Amino acid sequence: MSANDCPSSETRIIDDRLLAFFQDAVRLLGLPKSVGEIYGVLYASPTPLTMIDLVDRLGISKGSASQGLKMLRTLGAVREVDFKDDRKTYFEADVELKKLVGGFIREQIRPHLTSGKEKLKEIRSEAQHIEDPELRAFYDERIERLERWSGKANLVLPLLQKFLGE
Repeated sequence: MSANDCPSSETRIIDDRLLAFFQDAVRLLGLPKSVGEIYGVLYASPTPLTMIDLVDRLGISKGSASQGLKMLRTLGAVREVDFKDDRKTYFEADVELKKLVGGFIREQIRPHLTSGKEKLKEIRSEAQHIEDPELRAFYDERIERLERWSGKANLVLPLLQKFLGE
């Protein structure tokens, strides 16, 4: 990283707090800590950074940086930036909320809901073998509740994506 890309002492506190903010956010979403760190550094950087810049700034391995960048690109949270006469790949944060939320819904939530339907079918099939009528009724009610939750999520997600302009 060039001297211009290193946070100055006056911005270091802000950068560190932004980094912590995104670390907390990804923890809530169940994503790896390094994903939040990478996004936080890119978000706080006024200039695009290379993967090596991220490795140096965060003290993470190239493998962690590569995987984190791949996930962030898949989610639409970062984009590659090309500079004329420079063969390095640079990255910058995409700061559009609609893209971030839309990417998270598309890549994390929808696949979970899809696989959840199949899991609920399997659970319902297993519950059919419960002989105790009270226990079976209990599980039937819980399974039905999860199916309703899943159905509501499938109704709300497209509305949320449309609201965000995705």
